[in-house]
Amino acid sequence: MEHSNFETVAIRTQLEQTSYSEHSTPLFLTSSFVFDDAEDMRASFAEEKERNLYSRFSNPNTTEFVEKISKMEGAESGYAFATGMSAIFSTFAALLKSGDHIISARSVFGSTHNLFTQYFPKWNISTSYFNVNEADDIERLIQPKTKVLYAESPTNPAIDILDLKRLGELAKKHKLMLIIDNCFATPYIQQPIKFGADLVIHSATKLIDGQGRVLGGVTVGKADLIREIYLFSRNTGPALSPFNAWVLSKSLETLAVRIERHCENALKLAQFLEIHEMVTDVKYPFLKSHPQYEIAKRQMKLGGNIVAFEIKGGIKSGIQFLNHINLASLSANLGDTRTIVTHPASTTHSKLNEDEKLKAGITNGLVRVSVGLEHIDDIIFDLNQALDGVL
Repeated sequence: MEHSNFETVAIRTQLEQTSYSEHSTPLFLTSSFVFDDAEDMRASFAEEKERNLYSRFSNPNTTEFVEKISKMEGAESGYAFATGMSAIFSTFAALLKSGDHIISARSVFGSTHNLFTQYFPKWNISTSYFNVNEADDIERLIQPKTKVLYAESPTNPAIDILDLKRLGELAKKHKLMLIIDNCFATPYIQQPIKFGADLVIHSATKLIDGQGRVLGGVTVGKADLIREIYLFSRNTGPALSPFNAWVLSKSLETLAVRIERHCENALKLAQFLEIHEMVTDVKYPFLKSHPQYEIAKRQMKLGGNIVAFEIKGGIKSGIQFLNHINLASLSANLGDTRTIVTHPASTTHSKLNEDEKLKAGITNGLVRVSVGLEHIDDIIFDLNQALDGVL
């Protein structure tokens, strides 16, 4: 029986039971798989039959994880990676060649920006940026060798929202691959493929795992594109480990209930911060004050778990605020059960110069909060006393 409801798909998409009739999918901690005879081995390597050969290529645990994510995102196929950044790098490296051109939203994760500006140019792959509120500039940036239109939504760390429908229309009009990093939203909140995305990328390390335990990444989308990504990855080796795939697949079973609480807490925290005297600006997609609030309400089910805000006093106040935090964690991760506070200008985006930071919406006083699952009263109390410590 094929299920369509998100929560049921997340829980009931499982591998076939083994002869032991287990209820929960077992771990397949094996590097390789055996063949019945020489002909079975030949046919398997010739890809005349679908089967597991070697865990760098595929493994039952990674297969289950990818199948779940693909169903949740409405994708045809997918491939799982050791980390979110290996998913981003391998996706671009598999599909682009020397001379190709990328158009990207300016506000992207720091390591993604470094790929675009420091490493891809070594292979003659160039990138042009558009500001998140200037999507009309995209057509002006298109070159004869432009192949990819890329964006995060919500963005990291400024929590801007891009109009996915508009990006999908532009990509279709100009025959570009639309690739969306959906890490901050998860497939529970939005499915970019519905708006025209060809590929969707996740750092599964974040909300998909949800408990800060393992690293992982995944790319899902059109089968022909995934095939190219698979062939590249099969040879270059960025595969997700079976153990991590097993953890992530189990994590997906609770994704919906976790995201509901994350978002409930995040909205309440954002509303509190809006009225605090030390805070000058709060960015949360489901606050009516958010500049892209109407777009967010059209394409997102909930507002996500990330709140960004500006502290009066710039970098000095930002440091004082972090030093007064008691309950929340100071960490570069996000999407954990534990609330995490980060100062992007000095951590995740510290490699950007001042001009690049400002263009990406990163000021010296910007603080990013990954709102966890603690009781909201305790989260608010901790941030309130830390803000009071700056006064």
